[in-house]
Amino acid sequence: MVPLPKRKLSKGRRDRRRAHDALGVPALGECSNCHQPVLPHRVCPHCGFYKGRQVLEIKAEKPATK
Repeated sequence: MVPLPKRKLSKGRRDRRRAHDALGVPALGECSNCHQPVLPHRVCPHCGFYKGRQVLEIKAEKPATK
């Protein structure tokens, strides 16, 4: 048999244990080229620069026509 708890955990005790499980806001840096917010250690999705040099070529968006 597997061990089982002797008493039911109260909702307050359960929720206090989970108090540190919430997700936080990601830390954003600033792109050195276009000054847009960007995640650290990632290529800028707006201009394609990383550490001061261009590593991706970003194509301009075409306006949608009907």
